[in-house]
Amino acid sequence: MGILMNRRIPLIICFCFGLVMFLQYFSNHPIARSIYQTITIYWQIIFAFTLVIGVISYGRINIKNIIKGSDRIYMIIGLIGLVSMPILAVIYGIKADSPFMWIFENIQAPMQATVFSLLAFFVASASFRGFRARSLQASILLGAALIILLSRSNIGGFVADYLPDIADWMRNYPSMAARRAILIGIGLGSLTTSLRVIIGIERTWLGGEQ
Repeated sequence: MGILMNRRIPLIICFCFGLVMFLQYFSNHPIARSIYQTITIYWQIIFAFTLVIGVISYGRINIKNIIKGSDRIYMIIGLIGLVSMPILAVIYGIKADSPFMWIFENIQAPMQATVFSLLAFFVASASFRGFRARSLQASILLGAALIILLSRSNIGGFVADYLPDIADWMRNYPSMAARRAILIGIGLGSLTTSLRVIIGIERTWLGGEQ
């Protein structure tokens, strides 16, 4: 009985808030606007708590890996950065000449650029495997990708002057049509999942289906 009540209360709360958020989009009444603004403030509070939970989980996982001895040096550096950056921000602020900004611009930003530059090789490898002309559809995809790539490089101007115009047409019409179809599918899927959660059919977010 206690477990049933523990699951019923979150379902009731989810149904009430989901119904309110759904109905307020169809009303311009000041009460509806104030409800939306109030719930938006609570979203920010929830986001702050999730950030705290993420930091705690990151620290626990790193400490556990340090004890086990797996990638210990990287875990120690990650924990030092996790602890030192907030402390430096509180003590010295986040001005342009502060230690916080110096570490951000000279350590974190170069590391982010390095990671994103490495992603280009993974994208190229995946494109090479995916763009093999094994069928008519794959051949069309390969040709479109080559036209787009050539139009975005200096080589495209030497191949043909009208190549950028063809690439723009492909992005504005066939690519945009496919993108809108995907977005419509995502919207319908999100709507279906939201209704299942609000009604109570989807209960996996409670830790189970019962």
